[in-house]
Amino acid sequence: MMSNKAAEVIGTWFGCGYAPKAPGTAGSLGALVPAILLWKYAGFPAWSFAVLAAAAFAPAVWAAGVIAREKGLDDPQIVVVDEVVGLWLTVAGATTLNWKSWAAAFVLFRLFDIWKPWPVNRLERLHGGLGIVADDAMAGIYGALVLFAAGCFNLY
Repeated sequence: MMSNKAAEVIGTWFGCGYAPKAPGTAGSLGALVPAILLWKYAGFPAWSFAVLAAAAFAPAVWAAGVIAREKGLDDPQIVVVDEVVGLWLTVAGATTLNWKSWAAAFVLFRLFDIWKPWPVNRLERLHGGLGIVADDAMAGIYGALVLFAAGCFNLY
C-alpha cells in the first residue's frame, strides 16, 4: 500500500498506471484526453503544452521517486506521469491541432518512448525519479521535432 497518497495520485496519473495491460499507453491516453479538452474548451494553443509539461516535471520526478522507493523498483510500471510529461511535450511541436496532429503526437511519442533512441536510453539510467521522467521528456522532444517537421510539410 502506498503511504504517500499525493505521490500515488500524481505518479499513477489518477490511476491510469493501474491499467492491467499497457499502463504506459493508458498513461499516454490519460494525458491526451485532458490536453484535447484544454485545447477544445479553453483554447490552449499547442505551445502551451510545453509550459504544462515544464510545470509538471518537478512534481512528476518527486512522485516517481517516491513510488520507486516504496516499491523497491527502478521504474515501476504503475508510474505513468512520465508519459504525461512526454506526450505534452510532443503535442507542443504541432503546427496546428486537429485530429490528425493529436493522433500523430500519440503515435510519435509512444514510438520514441518504446524505441528509446540515444540519448533517451541514457537518460533512463539517471537515479530515481529523474531517470524515470527524463527519458520520456526526451522522447517527447523527439516526437515534437518530428511532429513540427511534418507540420511544416503540411502532412496533417
